[in-house]
Amino acid sequence: MRRAARALGTYVSRSPVTAGYVGLLLSTHLWCTAVLSTTEAQRVVLGISTHLDNLHDRPLRALVGSMLFFDGTLTEITSEAFDGTLITLGLGVAGCLAWLERRYGPGRAYGIFVMGHAAATLLTVPLIYLALAQGWYPDSVRHAPDFGISYGAEAVLATGALLLRRARWLAAAGVVAWPVLGADWSGVLPDFTTVGHLLAAAIGFICGAFLLRAARRAAPAAAPPADPAPPADPAPAGCPSGPGG
Repeated sequence: MRRAARALGTYVSRSPVTAGYVGLLLSTHLWCTAVLSTTEAQRVVLGISTHLDNLHDRPLRALVGSMLFFDGTLTEITSEAFDGTLITLGLGVAGCLAWLERRYGPGRAYGIFVMGHAAATLLTVPLIYLALAQGWYPDSVRHAPDFGISYGAEAVLATGALLLRRARWLAAAGVVAWPVLGADWSGVLPDFTTVGHLLAAAIGFICGAFLLRAARRAAPAAAPPADPAPPADPAPAGCPSGPGG
């Protein structure tokens, strides 16, 4: 218990913003699952979902509110939803986002997270409209619940994968494979959440590339090797050398 408390204290002191954010996500999850009734929880979820109706009528509330909850479970450990919780809340936010905060500061870390969340959400909107017009997606997509931290988590995971020194490309492949393996396909088109995750991963990779480039520019240039000292001129023949010459 002492080691766990010490580790938690170290985590909070080194990544205070992420520690607070994880606490907020756990609190809102507990509020919805243990305090509110099922009907009330559904009303909250629908109010902060980033589906087409909310993005049209209340875009700011949907984009911000969606980041205050995670779509998963903490109790059903044998379910796919729990696997998603481990990846997004555990590995993505509590792990990778905290690491980015320690290494680059909270501004850059959360800039990547928010950009992945907001930009990926908004970039899927034209795709959804096109898919609805072509009959690829059902009309229920317009108001289906869609919320959570997974796009932002995907972005920071992609950034973190690119910043690894070893197994960089293996980690990047895992970041891309995770949403694709769980996709629901409508012909050649995956569901819009899979597209959103792939867009978020692309955003994260771009951010990681910029961070790598900035680090290389900031690294001091290797000093050129010193020129060897020229050999001493030999004394002319017949001339005495040494003091008193």
